[in-house]
Amino acid sequence: MATSTKSLTFSLGGQLEINRLGYGAMQLTGTGVFGEVADRENAKKVLQAAVAGGVNFIDTAEAYGPKLNESLIADALYPYKDDLVIATKGGFNRPGPNQWVPNGDPAFIRENIEGSLKRLKVDTIDLWQLHRFDPNVPVEETLAPVVEAVNAGKIRYVGLSEVDIKQIEQAEKVLPIVSVQNLYNLGNRQWEEIVDYTAKRGLAFIPWFPLASGPEALADKISRIAAKYNATTAQIALAWLLKRADNILLIPGTSSVKHLEENLAAADIELTDEEFEQISK
Repeated sequence: MATSTKSLTFSLGGQLEINRLGYGAMQLTGTGVFGEVADRENAKKVLQAAVAGGVNFIDTAEAYGPKLNESLIADALYPYKDDLVIATKGGFNRPGPNQWVPNGDPAFIRENIEGSLKRLKVDTIDLWQLHRFDPNVPVEETLAPVVEAVNAGKIRYVGLSEVDIKQIEQAEKVLPIVSVQNLYNLGNRQWEEIVDYTAKRGLAFIPWFPLASGPEALADKISRIAAKYNATTAQIALAWLLKRADNILLIPGTSSVKHLEENLAAADIELTDEEFEQISK
């Protein structure tokens, strides 16, 4: 398995310098990623602590809440620091908690984009990602309003989520793609091929659910290495991802300032090649 020479930054689109340990805001919502977060003041403190701790990449989506997560980010962080990159997504209907229905209708996508601009209080979305391909709508039609928004200066860069190589190449016939956000972590490596494909092409790979529990067989291996670094198993799992490929941008989410600080400290852990291989088995 390929590994990287560790760099703690990545140039998104060749222009935006991103600290590779970012923050995913999805947990700052109600149960089932639906409704308002239970403790809004705490949620604001977590976002502010993330930026204070060096995070300059925050991932959100129109579907988180829906809409409420984007507004929360603006409430907590606006006016934004100059180097802060906020990525959002569109293309999901949310009829209720834990319900996610792809909607690639161009009118809906256009509404998502305009709404995100208003809620985030920005003139340009740094990175807009298509949350899912809608099997009922040709992606060329879905992306048409995205192309319009890029041409109008409302979107700088475009990414995709939960896609295979064929879908990436299909989207690239419509407009340039700079990032892919797929499920990937130490315990679930079904998108291994996409990690290597994006790394080879200089696209960002943004694993969602980066801290999912791995197979029980990994527990002993991680705990032994964690003890060496005086680290938690979660920190070792994040350090493994940072070493896996230098195009990986991490967005672990949490509603706890303490856990946030622990996650950010994973950037200081440099696994050896031997440790990486041991954990990877």
